[in-house]
Amino acid sequence: MRMLSVSLLLIAVVALTGAADLSGKMFTFPQETNTAHVKLITSRQNFRAVSVCFRSFTDLRRGYSLFSLATPSAYNDFLIFKQPKEDEIQLIARNSNADFRGQNYKLNTWHSVCSTWDATSGLGQLWLDGQPSSRKYMKSGSNIRGRAIIILGQEQDSHGGAFDAQQSFVGMISDVHMWDHVLSPREIQRFMDDLNFTPGNVLNWSALQFQTVGRVLLENKQTNC
Repeated sequence: MRMLSVSLLLIAVVALTGAADLSGKMFTFPQETNTAHVKLITSRQNFRAVSVCFRSFTDLRRGYSLFSLATPSAYNDFLIFKQPKEDEIQLIARNSNADFRGQNYKLNTWHSVCSTWDATSGLGQLWLDGQPSSRKYMKSGSNIRGRAIIILGQEQDSHGGAFDAQQSFVGMISDVHMWDHVLSPREIQRFMDDLNFTPGNVLNWSALQFQTVGRVLLENKQTNC
């Protein structure tokens, strides 16, 4: 009951001040559903490049969305999707995908994930627990442009909706940041190591605007023993 009160209080703070410091907190998605999600709010509508970092914990073996950004022109404008294959994570930018294999994504473990994409070169890259992937071509010559809806917990098959329970996330997510440029390897490593890093200038976990829908809990973050 006390934890629920804290969650409701923090959500009320968001409504009153426009942002909340979620340091030491996590979003918990406790069940498979086609409704429960968190909407992360930004006023930005034009991205020449993107970097997204977060930490996640789950025991899911099926495919699921980790981060979904949609605009009216592209429902998968920037998507991080864990494939059913144990070692594969897919990135999509401007509806064009690249599969990153050989990822040591263990169940029931906190993982630090960062992904980057640049519209000029078209290259995307994934970092998992400090290890970089190959850099792969996705799409170039076109910015992410338009009213961005960013969702945790569901994968958007329309602008802000058309969720599928079989693609929903069940587990915990924390420390979400987003930047409008490609982070350097050094800056990504600082996030991975939980050191002093420059917070996101699009989404900042320490000053986050968000809305929750359905059964999503905001709790104190649990860490590995």
